[in-house]
Amino acid sequence: MEYLKGLEHYTDTGRSAVTFGKFDGLHLGHQTLTRQVARFKEEEKVKGVVCAFDMKREDILMTKRERAEHLADTMDYLVECPFSEEFRKMSGEDFIRKVICGVFHAKYVVVGTDFHFGYGQGGDANMLEACAATYGYEAVVLEKERYRGRIISSTYIKELMAAGEIALADRLLGYPYGIEGVVEHGKQLGRTLGFPTFNVTWPQEKIAPPRGVYYSRIWVDGTGYAGITNVGVKPTVTTEGKLLAESFLFDYEGSAYDKEVRIELLDFARPEEKFAGVQEMKAQIDRDIAGGREYFARGEGSAYFL
Repeated sequence: MEYLKGLEHYTDTGRSAVTFGKFDGLHLGHQTLTRQVARFKEEEKVKGVVCAFDMKREDILMTKRERAEHLADTMDYLVECPFSEEFRKMSGEDFIRKVICGVFHAKYVVVGTDFHFGYGQGGDANMLEACAATYGYEAVVLEKERYRGRIISSTYIKELMAAGEIALADRLLGYPYGIEGVVEHGKQLGRTLGFPTFNVTWPQEKIAPPRGVYYSRIWVDGTGYAGITNVGVKPTVTTEGKLLAESFLFDYEGSAYDKEVRIELLDFARPEEKFAGVQEMKAQIDRDIAGGREYFARGEGSAYFL
């Protein structure tokens, strides 16, 4: 898959199946759209394209790199479209003429029922369908995915995250929420207490769940290890206030310093605490580890789909 930053870099002249949106999180609702694009790609031999509007938010569910990694095996192109002033002022029909047809040479345009485009969001799914014959594409408008009657959206998932309902957020995302980062050199306090940990800085732009301990899976060198992860600032041992994901892996041996790992949060265990001292903290972590081993022994944390 090619990852292009800007419409001007898309130069493929073949017909395409394209979908548009912010695609923050690539949750189950988004996946309905991308699966349809992938089907057209395979069955109709057109280019599969995701055009993601870049809104430059700092409370995102997914980094641009993660989005590209999720789409890499199914799409031909991921095109990042900056939401510039010029783009914002484009009329609905100009968007169809210049972008859908002029840039992407679309044969199929796949969108949800709430898709809006053009100046003042004047264009919608009805307009897209009404203009299809004139501009030579087929509009495919799909119903929104729902969970217990509510539309699955990035906003809904962010609400779940804020409430600490990480397991349900994972289900609606269709994969476990987490971060990627490099394991940092720390004070090695965990090692001296008998539970060496991985410290990874939480990305500033990415939403963090409530501070606390989570049952987790940590990927190192292509292998996933069960463990527990504290998302927080380690108030018992430091006053730095730096937000970290600190993980203990149950069955990992060796050093992972300077390696890139992925930490996936599966379920919430308890809030982060400031303990009276290191020994009190160690006693609680021993209980957290025991709880984590029981969690995985029950087969929890293995299913994320509805």
